[in-house]
Amino acid sequence: MTFDDVAALALELPEAVEGTSYGSRAWKVKGKLFAWERPFRKADLERFGEEPVPGGPILGLAVDDLEEKEVVLSQRRPGFFTIPHFDGYAAVLVQLDAADDDDVREAIVDAWLCKAPEALAGAYLDRESGS
Repeated sequence: MTFDDVAALALELPEAVEGTSYGSRAWKVKGKLFAWERPFRKADLERFGEEPVPGGPILGLAVDDLEEKEVVLSQRRPGFFTIPHFDGYAAVLVQLDAADDDDVREAIVDAWLCKAPEALAGAYLDRESGS
């Protein structure tokens, strides 16, 4: 999956828009960031030390809260991880080259749902379930 694929998926969601955050592509709903490109910064790279640095495009995704973050990470889905910079922050990172496309697609929708206003999220879920 590429960032263009991420953009296509994100922009299919109601009222999602593309913009930038810290100079990188980002996707928001009603002004709230739910997905963003997350290149590693110098400090991030230094924290990896001797450990291998995940390569390829890295996507940041919002999650509901820190408990949800732990649940997502405990599933050990390929490509999903975090770094010390995100300690205490409700978000996960996804190495797009290593992650399953269906997992990424589901995680983008979940990120949108956690940032979308309740009425908008409810209408989307109703539509998706055929109600």
